[in-house]
Amino acid sequence: MNITPLHDKVVIKAITKDETTASGIILPDTVDQGRPEQGEVISVGPGRVLDNGSLSKMSVQPGQKVLFKKYAPDEIKIDKEEYLVVADSDILAVIN
Repeated sequence: MNITPLHDKVVIKAITKDETTASGIILPDTVDQGRPEQGEVISVGPGRVLDNGSLSKMSVQPGQKVLFKKYAPDEIKIDKEEYLVVADSDILAVIN
């Protein structure tokens, strides 16, 4: 997949949650697992244009795993794959 977001946007592939609980209970498909909050960065835009005309540095890089605001992403589909697009400022943390 070759996509480059504009401005301060980040393309993320959601990390799906396990369908088995910590105690070994298998969750059925009907259980609402909610919106994703974690993912792997696929690509990043060049940065936000500041008032002085320079670009702000992006805080994440492709390949990093991140935690982001639950309702921030826009959902997109490319070649039957689902991705999320979030603003750099909506990313809360890098997961190590």
